[in-house]
Formats: sequence, structure tokens, C-alpha cells
Amino acid sequence: MKLLSRLVFWLTGWKVKGNFPEGLKKAVMVAIPHTSNWDLLYARAAFYILDVPVRFTIKKEVMMGPLGWFIRGLGGMSIDRKRIAGKRKQTYTEAMIELIKSSDELVMMVTPEGTRSYAKRWKTGFYHVADGAGVPIVIGFLDYKKKHAGIGPVIYPNGDLEGQMEEIKAFGRNVTGKYPEQGIL
Repeated sequence: MKLLSRLVFWLTGWKVKGNFPEGLKKAVMVAIPHTSNWDLLYARAAFYILDVPVRFTIKKEVMMGPLGWFIRGLGGMSIDRKRIAGKRKQTYTEAMIELIKSSDELVMMVTPEGTRSYAKRWKTGFYHVADGAGVPIVIGFLDYKKKHAGIGPVIYPNGDLEGQMEEIKAFGRNVTGKYPEQGIL
């Protein structure tokens, strides 16, 4: 896959920038901006080239049959929101925290918009997942204007949700999505 990814980047003129922190085994990777289905292709290719064992979550309904096999091969996984002590289902955030805590190595890629379409604000679940699991947030990015994909800063959650979200958004203001009008920063 790494060789195929290099070929895709060479053919399309894309380049990788930055490096994944050496020795980091668990993290939440926030992928910004997310405005197109093409984002998965370029992000996945970049992370193969950079040797980042990134995984991502996707709707359970998509994970059926041949498409599901293909998506699992790319790192896709559905989240099991099992019942807690027979009472209620876990939230998506709780399920992701449990998944990261129970894994020896897991870099979970999340899009803060939660959609490829325009959203009025970012969802903050990724921050709560990183904070709850005790792992850093690594900023992954795609800049369609420069044709750069890669790794940005690493943020260690400290409880200042608004301040750290602004720090992440500030970095994101310097990258251009495929459809910039659909991004929010």
C-alpha cells in the first residue's frame, strides 16, 4: 500500500509534509479540513507513506459486504456502542475512549466537522476522546491548494477546550480544503 500511495502522490503531484511523532503509539488524529470524499484517498495515502497506522470510524451500515471489506482494509472500523451495566448504550465518545484505552496501539482519525458538507461549528467529541483516553491530538491536514498532506502540531489536552480548539483551528486556517466554502474556521 505504501508503494501504491507513493505512486498516487507522484501521479497527482501531491507531497507529504511533517512526521508522525516517533514512539507515539496512541493518539486521536484530527483530520482537517474535511470537505470531500477525496479526502480519504489523499489522507490514507499520506499516512501509508508516513507509516502512521491510522484507523477511522464509519457508519455500521457501510461496513457490509465487499465495500465493508475494502473499507476495513483501509483502516475503517465501526464502533460498538454496547450497553453499560445493562442500562443505556454508551455514547460514541465513551465507546471510542474505551477502544483506545484497551488497545496497545491505536491512532484514531476523526473529522471535527462530522460531515463533508458545511457545518456551523465543529464537534468537540474528538477532544473529549483524547482527554478521556489520556492521549494527544495530532493534527493531520490536506491542503488542496498546495497539494500537501501531512502532520501538523501535537496538542496535549489540558482541559482548556475553547483555547485548544482555537489553536487547532488557527493551524487549519492555513490549509485549503477541496471545497473551501464548506469548511469552517
